[in-house]
Amino acid sequence: MSGHISSKSAAAILGKMELLLPDLEALYKDVHAHPELSMQETRTAGIAANSLKKAGYEVTTGVGKTGVVGLLRNGEGPTVMLRADMDALPIAENTGLAYASEITATDGEGNTVPVGHMCGHDMHVAWLVGAATLLSQSRDGWKGTLLVVFQPGEETAQGAQAMIDDGLLERFPAPDVVLGQHVMVGPAGTVAGSAGPITSSADSLQIRLFGRGAHGSMPQASIDPVVMAAAIVLRLQTIVSREIAAMDSAVVTVGVLQAGTKENVIPDEALIKLNVRTFDAGVRKHVLEAIERIVNAEAEASGAPRKPEITPLDRYPLNVNDEVASNRIATAFRGYFPPDRVKHTGPAPASEDFGCFGTAWQVPSVFWFVGGNDPEEYARAKATGKLNELPVNHSPQFAPVLHPTLETGVEALVVGVLAWIGTT
Repeated sequence: MSGHISSKSAAAILGKMELLLPDLEALYKDVHAHPELSMQETRTAGIAANSLKKAGYEVTTGVGKTGVVGLLRNGEGPTVMLRADMDALPIAENTGLAYASEITATDGEGNTVPVGHMCGHDMHVAWLVGAATLLSQSRDGWKGTLLVVFQPGEETAQGAQAMIDDGLLERFPAPDVVLGQHVMVGPAGTVAGSAGPITSSADSLQIRLFGRGAHGSMPQASIDPVVMAAAIVLRLQTIVSREIAAMDSAVVTVGVLQAGTKENVIPDEALIKLNVRTFDAGVRKHVLEAIERIVNAEAEASGAPRKPEITPLDRYPLNVNDEVASNRIATAFRGYFPPDRVKHTGPAPASEDFGCFGTAWQVPSVFWFVGGNDPEEYARAKATGKLNELPVNHSPQFAPVLHPTLETGVEALVVGVLAWIGTT
């Protein structure tokens, strides 16, 4: 197999999508309206498994708790793995869609929380079901093996590793390449990617600060953890602005600052939760060490009775696209899509555990982005300097336009697969 596929061959397979599209749209709306939290994706996994069984795949469920793996053997040839994540977020949806989520669920800490597909994983599920179905319906057009993976727990960095720990590498054939994609802000109908780092590494930390509580009218009797926390939050901003070189990149975001229960009570403790994004191992090391240095120094300056507790919460690895495989995907995309629909993009500060699969199997992986915004709306926002006002992933208003986002994601997966298993 040469791995090269003509646009005519891709078009022949994708020509069947029109008949499939109503079912895919219904599936997408169903999954969107019934989101599930990380590692709780039982209903979504059932939909994925049933879709694969209907398409003729060997299906294994419960991999890494709720993961689903489909295997389709179609003669001698390369093995290609396709991956989609399934989990939603503890966010109340505010899109106004007719099929908007009204779901609540119990999170890992026992809290009742709203749940919404505010990162587009519902679209990812529909894309992969569509691509897997079309490729199965067109087995006379390619030779090889498809390994289709519906992964849980991406939002908590648990799912990929959970599937690996549950014997993914031993139970299924090793792929020659791992492919994945994500809906992002960008004109719907476009695909974008690049070789090298494509999503950042991420570290989440919890910082527990200790003070001495007192009446609000008697601050002299206290060691105020609120002031301590405020000083730390402000000082953390200087890591990126004053310690990281201009040609490097890092993000430090404090997402949680909690202290106290009443306005006239100085509490004993304060809690900070923060997130770090980096694209370089050395920069990552420097940022994490700077956080520890600043937190401990501010606590000591405040006269804290105990050193702060700094606890890692989760970590995402740096996701690096293999150069040769990325160029192969780009060539395939340019051979199928019109030139204005294939974009080059730099690395995104978002993070993904997708890269765990390629690393574990020690094979190339490629990850790319699919635009989800109405093209005219996106063009207006860009022309007026208001791109930052468009709802991004994890926003309560994030809602990809259904068409042509749905079609484009299916097209990209099929074309990507055919770059390896297509016949000439």
